[in-house]
Amino acid sequence: MTLGGFISPQARVEYDTAYDRGFATLPAPVEQHDVPTAFGTARVYRFGEPGPVPVVLLHGRAGTTIMWKPNLPALAARGPVYAVDLIGEPGRSEQTAPIRNAEDQAAWLDTVFTTLALRKMHLVGYSFGGWVAANQAVRAPDRLASLTLIDPVQTFARFPASLLVRTALTLVPGIRRRARSSFLAWISGAAEVAEDDPVATVINEGMRTYQIALPTPTLFTDAQLHGVTVPVLALIAGRSAIHDGRRAATRARELLPDGRVELWPAATHAIAGESATEVNARVLEFLAEIEQRGHVRR
Repeated sequence: MTLGGFISPQARVEYDTAYDRGFATLPAPVEQHDVPTAFGTARVYRFGEPGPVPVVLLHGRAGTTIMWKPNLPALAARGPVYAVDLIGEPGRSEQTAPIRNAEDQAAWLDTVFTTLALRKMHLVGYSFGGWVAANQAVRAPDRLASLTLIDPVQTFARFPASLLVRTALTLVPGIRRRARSSFLAWISGAAEVAEDDPVATVINEGMRTYQIALPTPTLFTDAQLHGVTVPVLALIAGRSAIHDGRRAATRARELLPDGRVELWPAATHAIAGESATEVNARVLEFLAEIEQRGHVRR
């Protein structure tokens, strides 16, 4: 298996320009860390001041920390928030060894948590980052105080065939530029994506300039999901393009031992941005509930 990386030095320059512009729209981070792992160096930003149990954010495909723009101010007002640029994705992390399977994904992330002395945390993942977060709860749950999954891929229901077809089209020379724009609009449920949107721009530039070489996430088994004992908040988009939302919500309710599973019927896969105020409020309510109920300490 090859490594993920930019397709050319010029592509890296062009991507960095888009990243810097997008990052400038975020609140200023308090700290920045480059954490060495067996699979590469992970870039981690800390927002917010010390206080409650920290929140750790794992972004969706090609979204980087910048995709949390609609959510960071509210979450950081509560206390410390650590946002990770995932290894093997476009962003400021650098992959140096193949990530071959789900065990490798959990291993490098656990190294990040150990290095940053995050003994207990509220782990929040969106889309692909939701799968990564759920994978951590399945394989290395000891550091988790809670798990929030925002329309996670391949977690409670499979990818639909239409998603696989559209993803493939974004890789075909000659049509991939038009396909990328169409893909982003389709997956977000929008008629079109604004050209000046910093989140859409960094995702589009990441898809254009970076070759991802990560294994396709595998659907968790019934036994794996039933074994997740940490409290879980799952926000499932009813109009999601990445799975059948109703089927995903039903399976999550049946299998999670301590789950709060909510199907938001009108929401698309862009739920964290399009319904940011409501999502932020629900996540903060959940975190407060867990800390009051369990007296979680860092």
